[in-house]
Amino acid sequence: MVTAHSHVVTPVTLSFSEEISSGHYLVGFPRQFEFRAGQVIGVSLQEDGPRRLYSICSGEKDPEVWILYNVIEEGYLTPRMSNLERGETIWITEPRGSFTGSREPAVWIAAGTGIAPFYSMLRSGLSGEKTLIHGSRYLEQFFFYDEFAASLGPDYIRCCSAEDDDHVYHGRVTQYLSDLGSVDPALIYYLCGSAQMVVDTRDLLIEKGISFDHIISEIYF
Repeated sequence: MVTAHSHVVTPVTLSFSEEISSGHYLVGFPRQFEFRAGQVIGVSLQEDGPRRLYSICSGEKDPEVWILYNVIEEGYLTPRMSNLERGETIWITEPRGSFTGSREPAVWIAAGTGIAPFYSMLRSGLSGEKTLIHGSRYLEQFFFYDEFAASLGPDYIRCCSAEDDDHVYHGRVTQYLSDLGSVDPALIYYLCGSAQMVVDTRDLLIEKGISFDHIISEIYF
């Protein structure tokens, strides 16, 4: 989520609003536009209200548009969004952005709700020849685990920093990459997460020989 600038806004009616883990919500509304997996839309609670950008979480052909977000207690928008119910209205901008998926081999690296654009790519049929490395503090926050595991199998790596489990790497994404040793310089690396995560991961990949133009990033605040 980043700050959105001025764009034409359109009202949409929520078909659901669900807390899927503590402080993390998924909302949806009927899809009325075309977009490319990985793009973002601006969201506000009033036509002229403050807007923030969120990655579209659903697939390009899904009947609904989904948005995944976590509540920022000191923020303006997300505490209010978390109180919304089915049938209420939000205002959205047109989709935009160049953090979009392709069918070429790549590594997807996400932290927290930064998984959203990669889930959109998965649901849009772009998961072939992909590796996903997803970092989260708690096990319950590996959103859409079943679908990623079914599609990617052993190429789906979970990194959990606050809890242990036999099937996850205990530590941050950057720790996992440091322990990994060499990485493939021919691949494209997509990064989505906090500014610190993106900067640290990018620097680590460059140190390992990945060229800057093979790293594509999207920062969430």
